[in-house]
Amino acid sequence: MTEIGIGVVGGGYMGKAHSVAMAAVGAVFETRLRPRLQVIAASSDASAERYARAFGFARGTGDWRSLVEDPAVEAVIIASPQSTHLEIAQAALALGKPVLCEKPMGLDVTEAAQMVAAAEAAGVANMVAYNYSRTPATQFARKLIAEGRIGQVTGFRCEHMEDFATEAGLAAWRYQGAANGCLGDLAPHPINAALALMGPIAEVNAVMETVIPERDGVQVTNDDQVQMMVRFATGVHGHIAASRVATGRKMGYAYEVFGTKGAIRFDQEDQNAIWLYHADAPLAERGFRKILTGPAHPDYLPFCQGPGHGTGYQDQIIIEAHDFLRAIDGGAPVWPTFRDGLEVQSVIAAARASDNTRSWQSPSNFLG
Repeated sequence: MTEIGIGVVGGGYMGKAHSVAMAAVGAVFETRLRPRLQVIAASSDASAERYARAFGFARGTGDWRSLVEDPAVEAVIIASPQSTHLEIAQAALALGKPVLCEKPMGLDVTEAAQMVAAAEAAGVANMVAYNYSRTPATQFARKLIAEGRIGQVTGFRCEHMEDFATEAGLAAWRYQGAANGCLGDLAPHPINAALALMGPIAEVNAVMETVIPERDGVQVTNDDQVQMMVRFATGVHGHIAASRVATGRKMGYAYEVFGTKGAIRFDQEDQNAIWLYHADAPLAERGFRKILTGPAHPDYLPFCQGPGHGTGYQDQIIIEAHDFLRAIDGGAPVWPTFRDGLEVQSVIAAARASDNTRSWQSPSNFLG
């Protein structure tokens, strides 16, 4: 057993989630590398010290550079706003420190490419935090598709629908700047799901919409929802959608995959179940069958020995922490790396260009 010093930049919603995950992952997965919560950085010394006391860090700081440069910090987790990702990652990677970065990488595809270059030059573990694709159910879905259990895939649909922006008077920063819009904030999750389940996207045709153009007297400068038709490299057609004004949906990350021998359905609001259809069942028995996740599914057993007891949101982050430690300890890349995150950003860039030009766009054209 070996300790590894962890630094977390950001003490808010995701900063707390990653801090709790790093505190728990050693016991949950019985990892050889055991995280030591060393430094947490926030917007001020006072708030950082408060987070340090609350989460169990050795110290807090209002200067992320102090965290990155601290010799006791051997791996860095970036859970701060997108506008800060590039500079922090470059500084940590220049010192040879592994980095786990919250999604999406940087403000745009250009910054994401710079982060990839820094990570690959450093030759250390790097990952992007796409937690929803790590549920036992979705890992199982990936396995079923890869093994051909539903035959040749013929169609795909994925969405991420929430309603946190249905009221006009919410945090103003969310409604300013392209990176904070639905395409930059929510859409990366279903795009990542599409890449995980279906492989590379060859072409995108997208339409973006601002449903509420003014909030508290301030003009909105980004989108509330986006619809994308996509063609995968395999030739399969699909649809990806995201909305922050989908009344009634709280965590509507859902997908359907159709094949020649069956189909799969999943909804994150019921994250411990997957629905599976077998086309070769007797006619009277054909229908979607609900499968509750349990110890036979990926990354479930470390949390619970009982089928159907379920995992939750924080457990997804703990799985993520385990994968990051595995990448550091084993020396081999663990999906999704920064390069995988760049692929998501290239799809976002293509979707934005498609909306501007009303034409099909290829993500590969935005990789530089």
